[in-house]
Amino acid sequence: MKVTPLDLRQAKLRVVMRGYDRTEVDALLSEVADDYEQALRESDRLHQELQRLEAVVAEHREHERNLRNTLLTAQRLSDEIREHAEQESRRIVEEAESRADLILQQTQGRVEDVQREIDALKLKRRDVETTLQSTIATLRNALEFVREQDQKEREDKILLHRPRQLAADLPVTVVPQIPQAKAVNESPTAAVMRALDAAAEGQK
Repeated sequence: MKVTPLDLRQAKLRVVMRGYDRTEVDALLSEVADDYEQALRESDRLHQELQRLEAVVAEHREHERNLRNTLLTAQRLSDEIREHAEQESRRIVEEAESRADLILQQTQGRVEDVQREIDALKLKRRDVETTLQSTIATLRNALEFVREQDQKEREDKILLHRPRQLAADLPVTVVPQIPQAKAVNESPTAAVMRALDAAAEGQK
């Protein structure tokens, strides 16, 4: 049976002969009741403090568990992010290399096209130069022919006004093998144009 401080204060002891002094016994019981009550209060306080500390410990353990879970989650996310970053970097590098190869192939193809165009332009340039040289040579021959024709006409006019014996002593003029006018009345300019047309037809 559990004894409370109130039980000690209200205890009724039987009185016998040669027993203890009632006053002293009552005083002792009161003092014991006070001490017992103080001990019970201290026990309750310590019990409450223990419960509080246990709650704090439980809270700390919960925080520790949450922190551990958070660290594990962070580690897992870090691993996933690193793996994703590595995969993404590999993909970017592969795409860059593939794009670089494609650009290089296109550039090489373009260079080849440009080189072919340059070669074709060089051929056209040589053809044009050849045509110009041939045209220039034809014009020179034509001009020379015109000069010779003019000179011959002047000489013929001079001979018409001199005696025939003087004409017999004159040297014979050799005319280059240039196409002559088709008609007697054809002008030297028309003969030059006909020679140029003949040269152009020959170049075609």
